[in-house]
Amino acid sequence: MKKISSHQVRADFNDLPAVLHYTRAAHELGLWASERILIERFFPDRDAPLLEAGCGAGRVTIGLWSLGYHRLTAFDFARELVDQAVSLAAERGAEAIRFLQADVTRLPRRPFSVRKPRAPTAPSNTHEGGHAPFAGALFMFNGLMQIPGRANRRQALRELHRVCRPGAPLLFTTHDRDHSPAERALWRLETLRWIRGDQDPRLVEFGDRYFEDGAVRTFMHLPDRREILEDLAVTGWSHAFDAMRSTLARESRSIRDFSDECRFWVARRGQPLGR
Repeated sequence: MKKISSHQVRADFNDLPAVLHYTRAAHELGLWASERILIERFFPDRDAPLLEAGCGAGRVTIGLWSLGYHRLTAFDFARELVDQAVSLAAERGAEAIRFLQADVTRLPRRPFSVRKPRAPTAPSNTHEGGHAPFAGALFMFNGLMQIPGRANRRQALRELHRVCRPGAPLLFTTHDRDHSPAERALWRLETLRWIRGDQDPRLVEFGDRYFEDGAVRTFMHLPDRREILEDLAVTGWSHAFDAMRSTLARESRSIRDFSDECRFWVARRGQPLGR
């Protein structure tokens, strides 16, 4: 049986049930209360150029626009979801958002450089081609963890590092397999499966899950906290903050039904430390 690959993940996101699922969330849910709290805390400059990785059907992107962040570039590697995001932006009067189809582990150079403002209030850092890089990036709803293979997730962090300016914040979420007694018990059982070699043969590494909820299929890597701290350190990001969603805000029932508990992370772009 073949291992889960990026090609399979892309196909799952382009599949009609998944497109409908994420499009409905984009239209009906909007930003979570916890997302808004951290966006406003760590991205105080609404005029700063921001990049959203894994934008899906535009739920967070349009939420950012509604908060006044209008220098937005957003991308996803699933073409069907990008098309839905473009449609939603047009419906909400946010046609100025730049949407692209791209793979976060191999970002193109020119489309991800940002033109300098016509009248900058202060000198800005330059990037390849004489352009100012992004002042911050977001990778929401566990998007980073839907990349199979730790080396690939680290490559995604390096690519985001490359297109962001020094000190830029990166906001993202993960699950946490140690966050509750129930989770810890589940993963003790999964450890035994891997020791015996009878884990799901499609999985790439320990911590992976492949959820098949009706017609919607989702690959997800569930890390522990130490794993993320290590990945940030070796890809040039400095840990700034992390907390479980439930400690940040009481989300609505519709959002809790849509998404399980997760851990929010904020890191700041520093110098790469190695591979």
